[in-house]
Amino acid sequence: MSVVTPPLPYRVAAARQETADTRTVELVPAGRELAPFSPGQFAMIYAFGVGEVPISVSALRGPHGGLVHTVRAVGAASTALYRLRPGDTVGLRGPYGTPWDLHAAAGHDVLVIAGGIGLAPLRPVVHAVLDGPALYGRLGVLVGARTPDDLVYREEIHSWRGPARVGVTVDRPGPGWHGPVGVVTALLDRFGIRPDRTCALVCGPEVMIRHTARALTDRGVPAHRIQVSLERNMRCATGHCGHCQLGPLLLCRDGPVVRYDHAEPLLAVREL
Repeated sequence: MSVVTPPLPYRVAAARQETADTRTVELVPAGRELAPFSPGQFAMIYAFGVGEVPISVSALRGPHGGLVHTVRAVGAASTALYRLRPGDTVGLRGPYGTPWDLHAAAGHDVLVIAGGIGLAPLRPVVHAVLDGPALYGRLGVLVGARTPDDLVYREEIHSWRGPARVGVTVDRPGPGWHGPVGVVTALLDRFGIRPDRTCALVCGPEVMIRHTARALTDRGVPAHRIQVSLERNMRCATGHCGHCQLGPLLLCRDGPVVRYDHAEPLLAVREL
């Protein structure tokens, strides 16, 4: 049985604005350090006096050697974390959840597909593939956002062009936007998918995940080589409270990363 451990104190080493409501913070241990995280796992981050929320790691090691998290202000606790500044202290528990299976992706083309802030849990995958190109085939990164102003990691995404095939699309273009407009699945054919050699990793809103996974299988990518990161209302991170239940899965324990052949029948049931 999982045991809820008390949070360890971590200090904010750096904070960077991403969008109007999103910031990226690097956290370094103020004492004892948590066990190493893997891409796709999450921490429970406690804003003292406010509350605790699950946040995926958006980089395993920042410039100061700490864990990096990208936080969007949507509630009391996440807004408190969004407002963090260097020198502030938070509490961290983790690592929790299942990681992206990069061993299964070895030897395959890796296609990363993200919607909105769903790029945050996938960013460590991009780093891993770029750091070990001999282990993988081609790298594709396809990103969708509501508007150009909602894109996270804009400068870094530009730096991925060349080593990776990168496509970015928005729902509503603004002044000066000359890129694609529309849903992220419209970018799939630009990558030139080789179905027998592709491993796809998808994160974003659930409706985007369903449509993207369906578009991939329609193009011949086997469901077992599509990994998706799912979200429910996680509270305890140990499978005790049941708030993140999706059928037989407790996503804080059995997810958030799930193979699509396992997730597909569950996502098809409206009541779940």
